Amino acid sequence: MAHFFLYTTIGSILLIVLKTFAVLVPLLVGIAYLTWMERKVLAAIMLRRGPNVVGPFGLMQPFADAVKMMFKETTIPARANRFLFFLAPVISFTLALAAWVVIPTNNGWAVANLNVGVFYLLALSSLGVYGILLAGWASNSKYPLFGAMRATAQMIAYEVSLGLVIVSVLLLVGSANLNDIVLAQRHIWFCIPLFPIFIIFFISALAETNRPPFDFAVGESELVAGFFSEYSSLAFGLFFLAEYGNMILMSAMTSVLFLGGWLPLFDIAPFNWLPGPFWLILKILFCLFCFIWVRSAFPRYRYDQLMRLGWKVFLPFSLIWVVLTAGFLMATGLLPNGGVS
Repeated sequence: MAHFFLYTTIGSILLIVLKTFAVLVPLLVGIAYLTWMERKVLAAIMLRRGPNVVGPFGLMQPFADAVKMMFKETTIPARANRFLFFLAPVISFTLALAAWVVIPTNNGWAVANLNVGVFYLLALSSLGVYGILLAGWASNSKYPLFGAMRATAQMIAYEVSLGLVIVSVLLLVGSANLNDIVLAQRHIWFCIPLFPIFIIFFISALAETNRPPFDFAVGESELVAGFFSEYSSLAFGLFFLAEYGNMILMSAMTSVLFLGGWLPLFDIAPFNWLPGPFWLILKILFCLFCFIWVRSAFPRYRYDQLMRLGWKVFLPFSLIWVVLTAGFLMATGLLPNGGVS
């Protein structure tokens, strides 16, 4: 009996490890090639070529950049807190990857199919601010500290709106399980009935990931490179990878919450012949394209405009939308009791 339980435990652990690698390996490759995709899309918009030298169509450029970064010299400010200085990028990168534990790529396909998957994602996104704040403080330099404070205030301001938008989705589903949220969109994607807050969610995702036009943490004219001004080599690379990992994560969250996740565009042939992960990847790529397109199309906001938009526009609107959604569902008797039927 003891041997049976031992083998069962080892088998469960091996299964979790295999599931984790099945998610992390494609994710790391996707992060690398997102840099190539961004440069290619921006080049096409600006009528340039983009990466085209290293490998066919420049496809080996991400690996060339990684090798170059690995062999750069690591510099540390003289009075920096060395432990926290190196811990900060590790925290940011680890949290960007850990969130994928609950993202379903198909029906029941998740490393951990948690009933509180949405709250797990919100908790990790809240913890992500610690990596940025520690990086700015541990550098013992005023510009990184200012950049970290900016990024922290920005993330807090837009996380409130993100949370309220997600509450509206939970009211429609009656479950915090991401798998249930996708299945609830079998007849209509939530981006249609919830279109106004779908736009708010996407704009808040731009601000949450410090992407243009909300990239105030790295204002070149006033803060150099912001909270990672003093970083170089692999430590800088981890922050870089964390940013692109968070872009893919927010695109996946947008797809799961509003675009039907792995569900096909139409439940008819030939659309329903394609596997679910294909549709999820396609939707993530569309969201990533929008991230890059916004970068090329819009100028940077002023910081006061950013905070006013978050606290005085998005927060009241999303709060009113939650109240109206709950009132409508209760008045019509459509408020779910929990789970997906």
